[in-house]
Amino acid sequence: MKPGSNYLRTDLIGALVGSLPEPTIVECNTAYGGSRSETAMHYQVAKDHGFTDIADVVILDENGSMTLPVNGGTVLTENYVGEHFADYDSYLVLSHFKGHAMAGFGGAIKNISIGIASAQGKSHIHSGGTGGSMWSGDQTAFLESMAEVGKSVVDALDGKIVYINVMNRLSVDCDCDGNPAEPDMHDIGILASTDPVALDQACIDLIYAQKDGDGVSLVNRIESRNGLHTLEHAEAIGLGSRSYTLVDLTA
Repeated sequence: MKPGSNYLRTDLIGALVGSLPEPTIVECNTAYGGSRSETAMHYQVAKDHGFTDIADVVILDENGSMTLPVNGGTVLTENYVGEHFADYDSYLVLSHFKGHAMAGFGGAIKNISIGIASAQGKSHIHSGGTGGSMWSGDQTAFLESMAEVGKSVVDALDGKIVYINVMNRLSVDCDCDGNPAEPDMHDIGILASTDPVALDQACIDLIYAQKDGDGVSLVNRIESRNGLHTLEHAEAIGLGSRSYTLVDLTA
């Protein structure tokens, strides 16, 4: 997350984080180089971005990986998450919803899959479990792998996990991009759920409602990567439901 990226700023999330009992912000190292690929640099990035001012920060895979079983998957049988994943019995998954160059979009499911995966696990997911290149793996296997490892995380936590998606600065590019495209659609709001599939689907539907206006670029990004297949597979394996009831708390 470089300064030019669209990561969630502390002035937006600080009050929420501060309201939690003994909050800890967790991340895992990246598998593609950059300032978050090594633990020491990653901690420095967290400090530079102000995250250490609002909570303790732990890089989950600073001591390597642990393995979670993938139950009911068709692509993967195991998931590699940061070793410190087991130090916490519940998670609040705070995601910036946006586009993504490979997945089409990133939200709750991507955060509990790629986000919680160790650097080793990220390569495992991207390659669809083949151990091959992260960048030239089968696209369908990659999308389905994200859903399957996400389910392994939820299963391990026995449902003690809640999701919040922040729909602001809706660029077609991920926060991992240091120079993302400027958003060409307006901010939408903040959504929350205990079902990551329903939550991501609701965000997608809100974007599609703008597809004839300022949401066209993001819709094109999602469809060009077949991003909706992640939701299809997630529902098929029992991670959650694409059906939902949207409750407006501002009404």
